[in-house]
Amino acid sequence: MLKTILTIILGLSLLTITTAFNYPRVTVANNEAVLNFPESVTFSAIVTSDSEIRSIVLEYGNEQQTCGEVTAKAFPQFSPGKNVEAKWTWEMRQSGSLPPGAFLWWRWRVTDANGNETLSETKTITWLDDIHDWKFMSNSDFLRLHWYEGDQSFAIDLAKFAYNGLLFNETQSGLKAEAPINIYIYADTKDLQDAILYEPSWTGGQAFPDQDIVILGISPSDLDWGRDAIVHELTHVLVGHQTFSCLGDVPTWLNEGLAVYSEGELDSSSQRQLDEAIRLDTLLTVRSLSSGFSEVADKANLSYTQSYSLTKFLLETYGQEKMTALLLSLRDGLAIDSALLQAYGFDIDGLEDAWRQAIDARPQPESTQPTEVPTPTFVPTIVPVSGAILANQITPTTIPTSSFGQPTPEVPVRTAPPLWLTLTLLGLCCVFLILIGMVILGFVVRNQNLKEAKNVE
Repeated sequence: MLKTILTIILGLSLLTITTAFNYPRVTVANNEAVLNFPESVTFSAIVTSDSEIRSIVLEYGNEQQTCGEVTAKAFPQFSPGKNVEAKWTWEMRQSGSLPPGAFLWWRWRVTDANGNETLSETKTITWLDDIHDWKFMSNSDFLRLHWYEGDQSFAIDLAKFAYNGLLFNETQSGLKAEAPINIYIYADTKDLQDAILYEPSWTGGQAFPDQDIVILGISPSDLDWGRDAIVHELTHVLVGHQTFSCLGDVPTWLNEGLAVYSEGELDSSSQRQLDEAIRLDTLLTVRSLSSGFSEVADKANLSYTQSYSLTKFLLETYGQEKMTALLLSLRDGLAIDSALLQAYGFDIDGLEDAWRQAIDARPQPESTQPTEVPTPTFVPTIVPVSGAILANQITPTTIPTSSFGQPTPEVPVRTAPPLWLTLTLLGLCCVFLILIGMVILGFVVRNQNLKEAKNVE
């Protein structure tokens, strides 16, 4: 009996020793991220190990909707040892800026001299400036409002319109929120533009559907504009979720049309512009509105207004269910012509014909061909200018993604010799070979004759 007990105790002791021996002896301390908003974020940590540390990899990213798991990796420089400091800086001017409110995550993967690998805990931080005293409120499960200037009534007013916008989109357009949406309200458009990189000066707001974020620059004096703008950008988030796909995209006229439609009826100025375009037969083709809108102010305004009219026609003539079917077809990767055919029974040209007839516009010319359009470009919300019509609110800005103005590819230069020269050289080679053959044959015949002459003697 005593022998059995001793055996069990010895076995447990060996198990404890083995477990302790195999346990990773790597610690990651002072693991932090320091923001230099909006320029960069620096990740750092002190890594300690019983064995020499040979490799440290920083794995990082931001939480967003993607087609697959995305993990970025960085390889900080360090001197191998048992106690090292790892540090690496993510430069936003090189990679492109993230929206305020984005959730960053990171972790360290450490390998020692024995090949043992240790993965630290995953930590997160919110990508946001610390110069403003941000306040927070939420009036539903799907809305989170952040602001720093203005009283509680200012925030309540915007939150109310945002909530009503969600209800309108769900009941009228079939667009339903799937996750909480964070809305960041900057005190004015200058503060907004200071928080993002590489944006034109007329940007007043943006939606980031992949990250469920909306940013706007709204001052108390622009509250009327802000009410419409917040609903507009929320709609872009809803459309983005409904149609998220790595197979295709949503034409601009439909995306912007749904956003403007969610704001309510057109204002008098926009309605007059649409009426005048109908009267003068200067409506833009629907195909030309499928990509980025024009940078010319008047055409940009008409693009928004016409997109609203097209979307209103589809929703109020054929109903919400067909609009949902159209959006789901685009999500599944169908091109807009095929998606329209599947949902409504007509393509873009058929849509334009039906829409023109409904608004008493002249038919599109029979010779109309698909209009060449620029590379698709994000269309941010325009900065409001108190007392000015929309035409005066846009400063034409060169769009970095535009394909216009690029150098024309050079015609490839022939590097092989022309055919006639090749044939000539081939002929000369043949003649040269024949002459060599005749000379060799002459020597052979001469030697043969000499041998025969000697035999006769």
